[in-house]
Amino acid sequence: MAQWTSAVGAAQLARLLKSQQDRPAGPGSRRPPAYRALADGIRLLVLEGRVPVAARLPAERELALALAVSRTTVATAFETLRTEGFLESRRGAGSWTAVPAGNPLPARGLEPLPPEALGSVIDLGCAALPAPEPWLTRAVQGALEELPPYAHTHGDYPAGLPALRTMIAERYTARGIPTMPEQIMVTTGAMGAIDAICHLFAGRGERIAVESPSYANILQLMRETGARLVPVAMAEGLAGWDMERWRQVLREAAPRMAYVVADFHNPTGALAAEDQRRRLVEAARSAGTVLVCDETMSELWLDEDVEMPRPVCGFDPAGSTVITVGSASKAFWAGMRIGWVRAAPDVIRSLVAARAYADLGTPVLEQLAVNWLFSTGGWEQAVQLRRAQARDNRDALVAAVRRELPTWEFEVPRGGLTLWVRAGGLSGSRLAEVGERVGVRVPSGPRFGVDGAFEGYVRLPFTVGGAVADEAAVRLAAAARLVESGGGTGTEAPRTFVA
Repeated sequence: MAQWTSAVGAAQLARLLKSQQDRPAGPGSRRPPAYRALADGIRLLVLEGRVPVAARLPAERELALALAVSRTTVATAFETLRTEGFLESRRGAGSWTAVPAGNPLPARGLEPLPPEALGSVIDLGCAALPAPEPWLTRAVQGALEELPPYAHTHGDYPAGLPALRTMIAERYTARGIPTMPEQIMVTTGAMGAIDAICHLFAGRGERIAVESPSYANILQLMRETGARLVPVAMAEGLAGWDMERWRQVLREAAPRMAYVVADFHNPTGALAAEDQRRRLVEAARSAGTVLVCDETMSELWLDEDVEMPRPVCGFDPAGSTVITVGSASKAFWAGMRIGWVRAAPDVIRSLVAARAYADLGTPVLEQLAVNWLFSTGGWEQAVQLRRAQARDNRDALVAAVRRELPTWEFEVPRGGLTLWVRAGGLSGSRLAEVGERVGVRVPSGPRFGVDGAFEGYVRLPFTVGGAVADEAAVRLAAAARLVESGGGTGTEAPRTFVA
Protein backbone atom coordinates (compact mmCIF):
# COMPACT_ATOMS: atom_id res chain seq x y z
CA MET A 1 0.00 0.00 0.00
CA ALA A 2 1.40 3.43 -0.97
CA GLN A 3 2.26 5.78 1.89
CA TRP A 4 1.89 9.02 -0.07
CA THR A 5 -1.23 11.23 0.04
CA SER A 6 -0.45 13.76 -2.71
CA ALA A 7 1.96 14.11 -5.62
CA VAL A 8 4.35 16.77 -6.89
CA GLY A 9 4.98 16.86 -10.64
CA ALA A 10 8.45 17.10 -12.12
CA ALA A 11 7.80 20.49 -13.73
CA GLN A 12 6.36 21.93 -10.51
CA LEU A 13 9.26 20.65 -8.40
CA ALA A 14 11.75 21.97 -10.95
CA ARG A 15 10.19 25.46 -10.73
CA LEU A 16 10.38 25.45 -6.95
CA LEU A 17 14.00 24.29 -6.97
CA LYS A 18 15.02 26.71 -9.73
CA SER A 19 14.16 29.72 -7.57
CA GLN A 20 16.74 28.55 -5.03
CA GLN A 21 19.42 27.83 -7.63
CA ASP A 22 18.97 31.17 -9.44
CA ARG A 23 19.52 33.34 -6.38
CA PRO A 24 22.75 35.39 -6.31
CA ALA A 25 25.56 33.71 -4.41
CA GLY A 26 26.42 35.34 -1.11
CA PRO A 27 29.94 36.60 -0.51
CA GLY A 28 32.31 33.78 0.35
CA SER A 29 29.67 31.08 -0.15
CA ARG A 30 30.75 27.65 -1.38
CA ARG A 31 28.82 25.88 -4.10
CA PRO A 32 28.01 22.30 -2.99
CA PRO A 33 28.05 19.27 -5.29
CA ALA A 34 25.01 19.00 -7.55
CA TYR A 35 23.46 16.08 -5.65
CA ARG A 36 23.91 17.88 -2.33
CA ALA A 37 22.34 21.08 -3.68
CA LEU A 38 19.37 19.07 -4.95
CA ALA A 39 18.93 17.23 -1.65
CA ASP A 40 19.20 20.49 0.31
CA GLY A 41 16.69 22.15 -1.98
CA ILE A 42 14.08 19.41 -1.54
CA ARG A 43 14.71 19.31 2.23
CA LEU A 44 14.12 23.08 2.50
CA LEU A 45 10.91 22.83 0.51
CA VAL A 46 9.67 20.15 2.91
CA LEU A 47 10.75 22.05 6.03
CA GLU A 48 8.95 25.17 4.85
CA GLY A 49 5.80 23.27 3.95
CA ARG A 50 5.98 24.28 0.28
CA VAL A 51 6.17 20.58 -0.60
CA PRO A 52 3.84 18.67 1.74
CA VAL A 53 4.93 15.76 3.88
CA ALA A 54 3.84 12.43 2.33
CA ALA A 55 3.92 13.92 -1.18
CA ARG A 56 5.03 11.50 -3.89
CA LEU A 57 8.05 12.83 -5.79
CA PRO A 58 8.58 12.28 -9.52
CA ALA A 59 10.53 9.27 -10.72
CA GLU A 60 14.31 9.77 -10.87
CA ARG A 61 14.45 9.75 -14.67
CA GLU A 62 11.53 12.19 -14.99
CA LEU A 63 13.02 14.64 -12.49
CA ALA A 64 16.47 14.39 -14.09
CA LEU A 65 14.97 15.42 -17.44
CA ALA A 66 13.08 18.35 -15.88
CA LEU A 67 16.21 19.60 -14.09
CA ALA A 68 18.62 18.83 -16.97
CA VAL A 69 20.91 16.83 -14.67
CA SER A 70 22.05 13.24 -14.73
CA ARG A 71 19.91 10.48 -13.28
CA THR A 72 22.87 9.63 -11.02
CA THR A 73 22.64 13.11 -9.48
CA VAL A 74 18.94 12.62 -8.67
CA ALA A 75 19.48 9.07 -7.37
CA THR A 76 22.29 10.23 -5.07
CA ALA A 77 20.19 13.15 -3.82
CA PHE A 78 17.26 10.83 -3.08
CA GLU A 79 19.55 8.43 -1.22
CA THR A 80 20.92 11.35 0.83
CA LEU A 81 17.38 12.39 1.74
CA ARG A 82 16.49 8.83 2.72
CA THR A 83 19.54 8.68 4.99
CA GLU A 84 18.55 11.98 6.63
CA GLY A 85 14.94 10.89 7.14
CA PHE A 86 13.34 13.26 4.63
CA LEU A 87 12.40 10.62 2.07
CA GLU A 88 10.89 7.15 2.18
CA SER A 89 10.66 4.73 -0.70
CA ARG A 90 9.09 1.40 -1.53
CA ARG A 91 9.58 -0.64 -4.69
CA GLY A 92 6.56 -0.22 -6.89
CA ALA A 93 5.19 2.70 -4.85
CA GLY A 94 7.88 5.30 -5.55
CA SER A 95 9.37 7.82 -3.11
CA TRP A 96 7.55 10.28 -0.92
CA THR A 97 8.59 13.09 1.41
CA ALA A 98 8.88 12.61 5.17
CA VAL A 99 10.30 14.28 8.27
CA PRO A 100 12.76 12.59 10.65
CA ALA A 101 11.33 11.09 13.82
CA GLY A 102 10.95 13.68 16.56
CA ASN A 103 10.70 16.65 14.17
CA PRO A 104 7.47 18.69 14.19
CA LEU A 105 5.45 18.64 10.99
CA PRO A 106 6.17 21.82 9.02
CA ALA A 107 3.42 24.43 8.91
CA ARG A 108 2.19 25.60 5.53
CA GLY A 109 1.17 29.04 6.85
CA LEU A 110 2.53 31.56 9.33
CA GLU A 111 1.30 30.25 12.66
CA PRO A 112 2.59 31.84 15.89
CA LEU A 113 5.07 29.98 18.04
CA PRO A 114 3.65 28.02 20.97
CA PRO A 115 4.02 29.93 24.25
CA GLU A 116 6.59 27.49 25.64
CA ALA A 117 9.03 28.40 22.84
CA LEU A 118 8.95 32.14 23.41
CA GLY A 119 11.71 32.11 26.03
CA SER A 120 14.36 30.84 23.60
CA VAL A 121 13.13 31.96 20.17
CA ILE A 122 12.25 35.49 19.05
CA ASP A 123 9.17 35.14 16.88
CA LEU A 124 9.25 37.30 13.74
CA GLY A 125 6.93 34.95 11.91
CA CYS A 126 3.55 36.24 13.03
CA ALA A 127 2.67 39.89 12.33
CA ALA A 128 0.58 40.43 15.46
CA LEU A 129 1.02 42.53 18.59
CA PRO A 130 -0.16 41.96 22.18
CA ALA A 131 -3.61 43.28 23.06
CA PRO A 132 -3.91 47.06 23.60
CA GLU A 133 -4.89 47.08 27.24
CA PRO A 134 -6.94 48.21 29.08
CA TRP A 135 -9.23 48.25 26.05
CA LEU A 136 -9.50 44.48 25.64
CA THR A 137 -10.56 44.01 29.25
CA ARG A 138 -13.01 46.91 29.08
CA ALA A 139 -14.52 45.60 25.85
CA VAL A 140 -15.07 42.13 27.30
CA GLN A 141 -16.60 43.58 30.46
CA GLY A 142 -18.90 45.73 28.34
CA ALA A 143 -19.84 42.70 26.25
CA LEU A 144 -20.75 40.71 29.36
CA GLU A 145 -23.09 43.47 30.46
CA GLU A 146 -24.85 43.32 27.08
CA LEU A 147 -24.97 39.52 26.91
CA PRO A 148 -28.07 38.55 28.97
CA PRO A 149 -30.72 39.33 26.30
CA TYR A 150 -28.79 37.30 23.73
CA ALA A 151 -28.44 34.39 26.14
CA HIS A 152 -32.20 33.86 25.87
CA THR A 153 -31.90 33.24 22.12
CA HIS A 154 -30.43 30.35 20.14
CA GLY A 155 -27.24 32.39 19.65
CA ASP A 156 -26.87 31.69 15.93
CA TYR A 157 -26.62 34.84 13.80
CA PRO A 158 -25.30 33.74 10.39
CA ALA A 159 -25.07 37.31 9.09
CA GLY A 160 -23.83 38.69 12.42
CA LEU A 161 -25.49 40.54 15.29
CA PRO A 162 -27.83 43.21 13.89
CA ALA A 163 -26.33 45.85 16.19
CA LEU A 164 -22.79 45.16 14.96
CA ARG A 165 -23.84 45.05 11.29
CA THR A 166 -25.49 48.43 11.74
CA MET A 167 -22.43 49.86 13.45
CA ILE A 168 -20.05 48.64 10.73
CA ALA A 169 -22.36 50.03 8.04
CA GLU A 170 -22.42 53.41 9.81
CA ARG A 171 -18.61 53.45 9.94
CA TYR A 172 -18.42 52.97 6.16
CA THR A 173 -21.01 55.70 5.68
CA ALA A 174 -18.95 58.04 7.85
CA ARG A 175 -15.99 57.40 5.50
CA GLY A 176 -18.07 58.62 2.56
CA ILE A 177 -19.24 55.17 1.41
CA PRO A 178 -23.03 54.95 1.96
CA THR A 179 -23.71 51.49 3.33
CA MET A 180 -26.76 49.62 4.65
CA PRO A 181 -26.63 46.85 7.30
CA GLU A 182 -27.87 44.48 4.56
CA GLN A 183 -24.48 44.98 2.87
CA ILE A 184 -22.56 43.65 5.88
CA MET A 185 -21.82 40.08 7.00
CA VAL A 186 -19.82 39.45 10.18
CA THR A 187 -17.31 36.60 9.91
CA THR A 188 -14.79 34.72 12.00
CA GLY A 189 -11.83 36.92 11.14
CA ALA A 190 -10.74 38.10 7.70
CA MET A 191 -9.61 34.56 6.84
CA GLY A 192 -13.15 33.31 7.39
CA ALA A 193 -14.44 36.08 5.14
CA ILE A 194 -12.06 35.35 2.29
CA ASP A 195 -12.60 31.60 2.59
CA ALA A 196 -16.35 32.14 2.16
CA ILE A 197 -15.82 34.49 -0.80
CA CYS A 198 -13.46 32.03 -2.52
CA HIS A 199 -15.95 29.19 -2.21
CA LEU A 200 -18.71 31.38 -3.63
CA PHE A 201 -16.82 32.92 -6.55
CA ALA A 202 -13.73 30.85 -7.27
CA GLY A 203 -14.28 27.13 -7.13
CA ARG A 204 -11.80 24.44 -8.07
CA GLY A 205 -9.95 25.30 -11.26
CA GLU A 206 -11.02 28.97 -11.35
CA ARG A 207 -8.34 31.63 -11.80
CA ILE A 208 -7.63 34.15 -9.03
CA ALA A 209 -5.30 37.06 -9.75
CA VAL A 210 -3.10 37.90 -6.75
CA GLU A 211 -0.44 40.47 -6.04
CA SER A 212 3.09 39.11 -6.19
CA PRO A 213 4.14 39.02 -3.39
CA SER A 214 0.98 38.63 -1.32
CA TYR A 215 -0.13 37.46 2.14
CA ALA A 216 1.10 33.90 2.62
CA ASN A 217 -1.87 32.51 4.55
CA ILE A 218 -4.36 33.79 1.98
CA LEU A 219 -2.32 32.28 -0.87
CA GLN A 220 -2.34 28.93 0.91
CA LEU A 221 -6.07 29.16 1.58
CA MET A 222 -6.69 29.76 -2.12
CA ARG A 223 -4.45 26.88 -3.14
CA GLU A 224 -6.38 24.54 -0.87
CA THR A 225 -9.69 25.56 -2.45
CA GLY A 226 -8.24 24.34 -5.75
CA ALA A 227 -7.96 27.77 -7.35
CA ARG A 228 -5.35 28.56 -10.02
CA LEU A 229 -3.31 31.54 -8.83
CA VAL A 230 -2.25 34.14 -11.41
CA PRO A 231 0.51 36.34 -9.94
CA VAL A 232 0.72 40.04 -10.84
CA ALA A 233 4.03 41.65 -9.91
CA MET A 234 3.96 44.67 -7.62
CA ALA A 235 5.70 47.87 -8.70
CA GLU A 236 9.17 48.45 -7.27
CA GLY A 237 9.56 49.49 -3.67
CA LEU A 238 6.49 51.14 -2.15
CA ALA A 239 5.01 52.34 -5.45
CA GLY A 240 1.96 50.09 -5.15
CA TRP A 241 0.42 48.35 -8.14
CA ASP A 242 1.85 48.11 -11.64
CA MET A 243 -1.32 49.03 -13.52
CA GLU A 244 -0.04 48.00 -16.95
CA ARG A 245 0.52 44.46 -15.65
CA TRP A 246 -2.87 44.40 -13.94
CA ARG A 247 -4.68 45.47 -17.09
CA GLN A 248 -2.84 42.85 -19.12
CA VAL A 249 -3.60 40.01 -16.68
CA LEU A 250 -7.25 40.95 -16.28
CA ARG A 251 -7.67 41.24 -20.05
CA GLU A 252 -5.79 38.08 -21.07
CA ALA A 253 -6.31 35.67 -18.14
CA ALA A 254 -9.88 36.83 -17.33
CA PRO A 255 -9.66 35.65 -13.71
CA ARG A 256 -12.95 35.05 -11.92
CA MET A 257 -11.63 36.88 -8.87
CA ALA A 258 -8.72 39.11 -7.83
CA TYR A 259 -7.39 39.62 -4.30
CA VAL A 260 -5.56 42.83 -3.35
CA VAL A 261 -4.33 44.63 -0.22
CA ALA A 262 -4.46 48.32 -1.10
CA ASP A 263 -3.76 49.71 2.37
CA PHE A 264 -0.24 49.00 3.68
CA HIS A 265 0.16 45.84 1.66
CA ASN A 266 1.29 42.64 3.36
CA PRO A 267 4.24 42.04 3.03
CA THR A 268 5.66 45.13 1.26
CA GLY A 269 3.86 47.89 3.19
CA ALA A 270 2.90 49.72 -0.02
CA LEU A 271 -0.09 52.08 -0.04
CA ALA A 272 -1.93 52.11 -3.37
CA ALA A 273 -2.57 55.60 -4.71
CA GLU A 274 -6.11 56.84 -5.34
CA ASP A 275 -5.63 56.83 -9.13
CA GLN A 276 -4.37 53.23 -9.00
CA ARG A 277 -7.51 52.24 -7.09
CA ARG A 278 -9.81 53.89 -9.61
CA ARG A 279 -8.04 52.31 -12.57
CA LEU A 280 -7.98 48.83 -11.03
CA VAL A 281 -11.72 48.92 -10.33
CA GLU A 282 -12.36 50.02 -13.92
CA ALA A 283 -10.15 47.24 -15.30
CA ALA A 284 -11.80 44.60 -13.08
CA ARG A 285 -15.28 45.78 -14.11
CA SER A 286 -14.34 45.57 -17.79
CA ALA A 287 -12.97 42.04 -17.36
CA GLY A 288 -15.92 40.80 -15.31
CA THR A 289 -13.58 40.06 -12.39
CA VAL A 290 -14.75 40.25 -8.78
CA LEU A 291 -12.23 42.43 -6.92
CA VAL A 292 -11.76 41.43 -3.29
CA CYS A 293 -10.07 44.23 -1.34
CA ASP A 294 -8.50 43.38 2.03
CA GLU A 295 -8.73 46.43 4.32
CA THR A 296 -7.40 44.83 7.49
CA MET A 297 -4.43 47.24 7.65
CA SER A 298 -6.35 50.38 6.65
CA GLU A 299 -6.25 52.01 10.09
CA LEU A 300 -2.59 51.27 10.77
CA TRP A 301 -0.92 54.38 9.34
CA LEU A 302 2.16 55.04 11.46
CA ASP A 303 3.29 58.49 10.32
CA GLU A 304 1.07 61.41 11.25
CA ASP A 305 1.26 63.08 7.83
CA VAL A 306 -0.04 60.07 5.87
CA GLU A 307 -3.08 60.98 3.78
CA MET A 308 -5.26 57.92 3.30
CA PRO A 309 -6.80 57.51 -0.17
CA ARG A 310 -10.48 56.85 -0.70
CA PRO A 311 -11.40 53.17 -0.04
CA VAL A 312 -11.38 50.96 -3.12
CA CYS A 313 -15.12 50.32 -2.81
CA GLY A 314 -15.63 54.08 -3.14
CA PHE A 315 -14.86 53.73 -6.85
CA ASP A 316 -17.61 51.11 -7.29
CA PRO A 317 -20.82 52.98 -6.40
CA ALA A 318 -23.03 50.31 -7.96
CA GLY A 319 -21.39 47.64 -5.78
CA SER A 320 -21.15 45.19 -8.66
CA THR A 321 -17.36 44.74 -8.73
CA VAL A 322 -15.72 45.29 -5.32
CA ILE A 323 -16.09 43.15 -2.20
CA THR A 324 -14.38 44.61 0.87
CA VAL A 325 -13.01 42.60 3.79
CA GLY A 326 -12.22 44.15 7.17
CA SER A 327 -11.14 42.81 10.54
CA ALA A 328 -10.45 43.64 14.17
CA SER A 329 -7.53 41.22 14.26
CA LYS A 330 -4.77 43.47 12.89
CA ALA A 331 -5.85 46.90 14.07
CA PHE A 332 -6.91 45.68 17.53
CA TRP A 333 -5.79 42.16 18.52
CA ALA A 334 -5.28 38.88 16.66
CA GLY A 335 -7.18 37.06 19.42
CA MET A 336 -10.31 39.04 18.57
CA ARG A 337 -11.49 36.88 15.67
CA ILE A 338 -14.05 39.27 14.23
CA GLY A 339 -14.05 40.12 10.54
CA TRP A 340 -16.63 41.40 8.11
CA VAL A 341 -17.56 41.58 4.45
CA ARG A 342 -19.05 44.63 2.71
CA ALA A 343 -20.71 43.77 -0.59
CA ALA A 344 -23.93 44.14 -2.56
CA PRO A 345 -26.97 42.78 -0.66
CA ASP A 346 -27.43 39.84 -3.06
CA VAL A 347 -23.80 38.79 -2.52
CA ILE A 348 -24.26 39.00 1.25
CA ARG A 349 -27.39 36.86 1.03
CA SER A 350 -25.49 34.21 -0.97
CA LEU A 351 -22.61 34.22 1.52
CA VAL A 352 -25.00 33.89 4.47
CA ALA A 353 -26.88 31.03 2.81
CA ALA A 354 -23.64 29.15 2.12
CA ARG A 355 -22.49 29.66 5.71
CA ALA A 356 -24.98 27.07 6.97
CA TYR A 357 -22.55 24.42 5.67
CA ALA A 358 -19.48 26.00 7.26
CA ASP A 359 -19.37 27.58 10.73
CA LEU A 360 -23.00 28.79 11.18
CA GLY A 361 -21.94 32.05 12.80
CA THR A 362 -19.41 34.11 14.73
CA PRO A 363 -19.14 34.03 18.57
CA VAL A 364 -21.69 36.39 20.10
CA LEU A 365 -19.51 37.58 22.99
CA GLU A 366 -16.69 38.71 20.68
CA GLN A 367 -19.17 40.52 18.43
CA LEU A 368 -20.54 42.35 21.46
CA ALA A 369 -17.00 43.30 22.51
CA VAL A 370 -16.22 44.83 19.10
CA ASN A 371 -19.58 46.58 19.07
CA TRP A 372 -18.78 48.06 22.50
CA LEU A 373 -15.47 49.36 21.18
CA PHE A 374 -17.12 50.94 18.13
CA SER A 375 -19.98 52.52 20.06
CA THR A 376 -18.00 53.98 22.98
CA GLY A 377 -14.98 55.45 21.21
CA GLY A 378 -12.77 52.75 22.72
CA TRP A 379 -11.82 51.52 19.25
CA GLU A 380 -10.20 54.82 18.25
CA GLN A 381 -8.23 55.01 21.49
CA ALA A 382 -7.11 51.39 21.24
CA VAL A 383 -6.02 51.79 17.59
CA GLN A 384 -4.13 54.96 18.49
CA LEU A 385 -2.22 52.94 21.09
CA ARG A 386 -1.64 50.19 18.54
CA ARG A 387 -0.18 52.70 16.05
CA ALA A 388 2.22 54.03 18.68
CA GLN A 389 3.39 50.49 19.53
CA ALA A 390 3.90 49.57 15.87
CA ARG A 391 5.67 52.87 15.10
CA ASP A 392 8.15 52.44 17.95
CA ASN A 393 8.78 48.82 16.98
CA ARG A 394 9.23 49.73 13.32
CA ASP A 395 11.81 52.39 14.11
CA ALA A 396 13.71 50.11 16.49
CA LEU A 397 13.74 47.18 14.05
CA VAL A 398 14.81 49.35 11.11
CA ALA A 399 17.70 50.81 13.11
CA ALA A 400 18.82 47.38 14.36
CA VAL A 401 18.73 45.74 10.91
CA ARG A 402 20.61 48.64 9.31
CA ARG A 403 23.27 48.37 12.00
CA GLU A 404 23.72 44.59 12.03
CA LEU A 405 22.95 43.80 8.37
CA PRO A 406 24.01 46.82 6.32
CA THR A 407 23.86 44.97 2.97
CA TRP A 408 20.17 44.10 3.38
CA GLU A 409 17.87 46.37 1.35
CA PHE A 410 14.39 47.66 2.11
CA GLU A 411 12.17 50.72 2.00
CA VAL A 412 10.53 51.83 5.24
CA PRO A 413 6.72 51.69 4.94
CA ARG A 414 4.59 54.44 6.42
CA GLY A 415 2.04 52.04 7.85
CA GLY A 416 1.13 48.42 8.36
CA LEU A 417 3.02 45.82 10.32
CA THR A 418 5.71 44.43 7.99
CA LEU A 419 9.10 45.16 6.44
CA TRP A 420 9.91 43.43 3.13
CA VAL A 421 13.67 42.87 2.99
CA ARG A 422 16.03 41.81 0.19
CA ALA A 423 18.53 39.69 2.12
CA GLY A 424 21.82 40.67 0.51
CA GLY A 425 21.86 37.88 -2.07
CA LEU A 426 21.18 35.14 0.50
CA SER A 427 18.50 32.47 0.31
CA GLY A 428 15.48 33.40 2.40
CA SER A 429 14.66 29.71 2.85
CA ARG A 430 18.10 28.98 4.28
CA LEU A 431 17.95 32.05 6.52
CA ALA A 432 14.62 30.83 7.88
CA GLU A 433 15.99 27.35 8.54
CA VAL A 434 19.23 28.49 10.18
CA GLY A 435 17.49 31.33 12.02
CA GLU A 436 15.38 28.90 14.04
CA ARG A 437 18.56 27.18 15.21
CA VAL A 438 20.12 30.41 16.47
CA GLY A 439 16.91 31.59 18.11
CA VAL A 440 15.01 33.80 15.67
CA ARG A 441 12.01 32.74 13.60
CA VAL A 442 11.56 34.56 10.30
CA PRO A 443 9.41 33.64 7.27
CA SER A 444 11.18 33.36 3.94
CA GLY A 445 10.17 35.25 0.83
CA PRO A 446 8.85 32.27 -1.17
CA ARG A 447 6.00 31.90 1.29
CA PHE A 448 4.60 35.12 -0.14
CA GLY A 449 4.98 34.18 -3.79
CA VAL A 450 3.78 31.64 -6.32
CA ASP A 451 6.00 28.74 -7.45
CA GLY A 452 9.13 29.71 -5.53
CA ALA A 453 9.35 33.44 -6.26
CA PHE A 454 11.16 35.80 -3.84
CA GLU A 455 13.82 33.37 -2.67
CA GLY A 456 16.09 36.32 -1.90
CA TYR A 457 13.66 37.96 0.56
CA VAL A 458 12.45 37.69 4.15
CA ARG A 459 9.56 39.43 5.90
CA LEU A 460 10.16 41.15 9.24
CA PRO A 461 7.09 42.26 11.23
CA PHE A 462 6.93 45.16 13.71
CA THR A 463 6.17 42.89 16.64
CA VAL A 464 9.27 43.48 18.78
CA GLY A 465 11.03 46.64 19.85
CA GLY A 466 13.79 47.95 22.10
CA ALA A 467 16.33 45.40 23.29
CA VAL A 468 14.38 42.51 21.73
CA ALA A 469 14.60 44.13 18.29
CA ASP A 470 18.35 44.60 18.79
CA GLU A 471 18.76 40.94 19.78
CA ALA A 472 16.62 39.77 16.85
CA ALA A 473 18.91 41.62 14.43
CA VAL A 474 22.00 40.15 16.12
CA ARG A 475 20.58 36.64 15.68
CA LEU A 476 19.61 37.32 12.07
CA ALA A 477 23.17 38.49 11.42
CA ALA A 478 24.50 35.26 12.98
CA ALA A 479 22.18 33.24 10.73
CA ALA A 480 23.33 35.24 7.70
CA ARG A 481 26.99 34.53 8.48
CA LEU A 482 26.27 30.80 8.71
CA VAL A 483 24.41 30.82 5.41
CA GLU A 484 27.19 32.84 3.72
CA SER A 485 29.85 30.41 4.91
CA GLY A 486 27.88 27.35 3.88
CA GLY A 487 27.53 26.42 7.56
CA GLY A 488 24.43 25.83 9.60
CA THR A 489 24.89 22.19 10.52
CA GLY A 490 22.09 22.09 13.03
CA THR A 491 24.35 22.20 16.11
CA GLU A 492 23.73 25.85 17.02
CA ALA A 493 21.75 26.11 20.26
CA PRO A 494 19.12 28.87 20.59
CA ARG A 495 20.11 31.55 23.10
CA THR A 496 17.71 32.33 25.91
CA PHE A 497 16.73 36.00 25.97
CA VAL A 498 14.76 37.73 28.69
CA ALA A 499 13.27 41.12 27.70
